[in-house]
Amino acid sequence: MYHYKNSVRPFKIGPDFIDPLFHEKICKTPSVNLDTCIMNEKQVQWIFNNYNDKNISILEGVMGFYDGMDKNASAYDVTKLLNIPTVIILDASGSYITLSAVLKGLKTYQDGNTIKGVVFNHISSVGHFELIKNQIEKDFDDVEVLGWIQNRLDTLESTHLGLDLKDNETNKLEDISKEVLKYIDLEKLEKIASFEEKKILDYPFEKVEIYDKHIAIVNDDNFSFLYHDNLKFLQESFSKVTIVNAINNEIIPNDADIVYIVGGYIETDKAYEKIQNSNDFKNSLLTHAKNKKAIYAECAGLLFISNRVDDKKMMGLLDLDFTLGKRFYRMGYYENDLGITGHAFHYTKLIDEETVGVYKLYKKTKEDGKYAAFKNENVFGTYLHTMLRNNFDKVKKYMSLEV
Repeated sequence: MYHYKNSVRPFKIGPDFIDPLFHEKICKTPSVNLDTCIMNEKQVQWIFNNYNDKNISILEGVMGFYDGMDKNASAYDVTKLLNIPTVIILDASGSYITLSAVLKGLKTYQDGNTIKGVVFNHISSVGHFELIKNQIEKDFDDVEVLGWIQNRLDTLESTHLGLDLKDNETNKLEDISKEVLKYIDLEKLEKIASFEEKKILDYPFEKVEIYDKHIAIVNDDNFSFLYHDNLKFLQESFSKVTIVNAINNEIIPNDADIVYIVGGYIETDKAYEKIQNSNDFKNSLLTHAKNKKAIYAECAGLLFISNRVDDKKMMGLLDLDFTLGKRFYRMGYYENDLGITGHAFHYTKLIDEETVGVYKLYKKTKEDGKYAAFKNENVFGTYLHTMLRNNFDKVKKYMSLEV
């Protein structure tokens, strides 16, 4: 993506937020999630068609190529659906002939896969790569060996929810990108990258009315988890949309009917410190709530409108107390009692886990679920991230858009 940054539309397979944030910082173009668990296949095809508007589209996969098939949401599922050529990255450390067996397994495990190229990672020397390349070219006539990545390269730092975005603000990413591409044949890559787009002619979503209302979206480096299509959908569905940067102490407009606080980071010391002096923003949020106007908050937004996270005092709009653990409490796809499928990933949990809320999240059965959404008058908070275009009929009542 860095190499093609001036002419690429980035996409992310799955529900992740961190990778799309990197994509956008690199490409200066919003990245779009393609998720066949949260949306159905026609809807994902429409999303891809709608945003496939650059000379090049690059889709980043999710986990291993077939991981997520049980949810119909693997890189295999999405690339097969869209007919997108796939490049597999294989870890070559301590191996050479066995890699051909691994690639054969990937090629034959499921019909209809679009694997067209392979890059080998953690290569120790040119000789190591040549051993692998000779074997692959002997065993396959339909997979291009595109090159290799040497081992022991510099890496980006991590946070407790993923890679640290601050590394992208230095020359570090540029240096890593050049090192990664040093031995990869981009001409070969471009030759296998062509595909025939599958068009969806009809709009595969329920059409919603245009609301003559003003929605303010709290979105900044703390509250950064906002699906790009959710933003576009809200801009299509409301007469006015305002982005509010809480870190910069921007206030919620007096005429805003709804405040949407997206997920991100508020529970860490670094994130909490960024908003400590945003008193004008906080006062405007309290005024909004006092005037009985709607607040819809996701994940970090939920934490922010609670009483506290451990010793960090929050806004107190919901009478809830949270604690931050060392291991994730939820991770992956979840369903709720309303029939919404979404994603949750968080290390915090309620101190009083018996607190009754609006709905539960569960993975397998409703009996396994725990409350993850809470409401007080027009103030609503949830741990669930979902896509609004296909779920708005179930979500809108929590924005006080229906009685």
